[in-house]
Amino acid sequence: MKWWIGSLVLLLAGMVFQLSLLVYAMYVLTGMLLISRYLSRTWINSIISSRQCSDDVVEIGETINVELTIANRGLLTIPWILCEDFLAREALVRNPPSLEVKGARLTLVSLPRDGEKKLSYTLKCLRRGYFQIGPLLLETGDVFGLHRRFRIASDPFYLLVLPRVVLLRNYDLASPRPLGEIRVSHRLFEDPTLIAGVKPYEDGQPLNRIHWRATARTGALQSKVFQPSTIAGVTILLDFHAGHYQGQGGPFREELAITTAASIANALFQMGQRFGLLTNGRDAAARIKEEGWQRTFQDRGRAQKEAMEEDRQPRLQPLTLPPSRGEAHYQTFLEILARLELNDGFSMAELVRTFSNFLARNTTIVAIVSSIDLEIATSLGSLKERGFQVVAIVIAFDEPALSDWAEAPEWVRLLLAQGIKFHRVDNDDTLAEFCSAILSNV
Repeated sequence: MKWWIGSLVLLLAGMVFQLSLLVYAMYVLTGMLLISRYLSRTWINSIISSRQCSDDVVEIGETINVELTIANRGLLTIPWILCEDFLAREALVRNPPSLEVKGARLTLVSLPRDGEKKLSYTLKCLRRGYFQIGPLLLETGDVFGLHRRFRIASDPFYLLVLPRVVLLRNYDLASPRPLGEIRVSHRLFEDPTLIAGVKPYEDGQPLNRIHWRATARTGALQSKVFQPSTIAGVTILLDFHAGHYQGQGGPFREELAITTAASIANALFQMGQRFGLLTNGRDAAARIKEEGWQRTFQDRGRAQKEAMEEDRQPRLQPLTLPPSRGEAHYQTFLEILARLELNDGFSMAELVRTFSNFLARNTTIVAIVSSIDLEIATSLGSLKERGFQVVAIVIAFDEPALSDWAEAPEWVRLLLAQGIKFHRVDNDDTLAEFCSAILSNV
């Protein structure tokens, strides 16, 4: 509102000193400022937009089309509109970027009354992730540049890129190191559809366990004995603490850990086995939901800064997916991995100590970690002492293969001291073969 003060001072000065030309000029300037202010506000409120995307769940390497329609529903022609569709910063900063853009996300258009323009571009998905596409930021104003207005025109669109899956060769459940289901030694889970026999009824048992035919035949109450459910399955324990993926090759190890988890789940899904997930990572969808995206923008610089601003508050609850089987469960598993972000909350050792009680008994624990220290090795050893079958998969791409070690690295000695069987994965080839490769002494 400073221009009002300046105009008023000049107008009063012209009147006091009887400067008619200055008074006339200030009348014209004030009128022009008022008209331009009214027009810019009217134009920005007359614009509507819509967004269409070809798909919202894709795989790495696929391309989606994004099309924005911008229309003028006012009574006046809009001389210029600057349109920019935002992309999340993390999708563009890496080399290569997570999303490769082809086409213009930023364009300058003019819209006549009841006219419309289309803005279209394509996105090639090069990395897994959960990406915010948009919102669309509009800027317009009068032709003199005296007043400009900004507005968020369309809601953002969220793109989910699923992780890569590597087919595991020589997958063998009969190996001395099972990654699959094992027989339940305790009847914690019973299948009510499979009757193993009958036994005398005991006080306190529910009435629906009574076997009425056997009761009628023997003259005494008999109860059903059910077979235990086949197997307890696999729980993939994925370490996604940000501190363990720092330094050289951090992004590569991060993606290789996700690929490893997805590939194991795919093998278990193909064999009809149960699998679940426990991780200390953070769900990007939950983060975006908490933060929201709508903001009030005063100028373009602030709009760009706030639209791309990220909040990385640590999450103190793990992401869990109970063991199950089936195509829907497998798809849910992949979607969780696609949205997973590094987190500064629980460390791997804290995750095991705090939430190991929620793990199904007799399940096989497949721990995928980027590094091994004494604390992590001890926590995995505690799981083994409690009766879990534990296998560690170490993402250690910057070290020589086991056969080339003159002396085993420290992390190997830590795992061997706890009696933990392990595999080392450094690329897709070792991942594909790790089921048949025995990298620790049996």
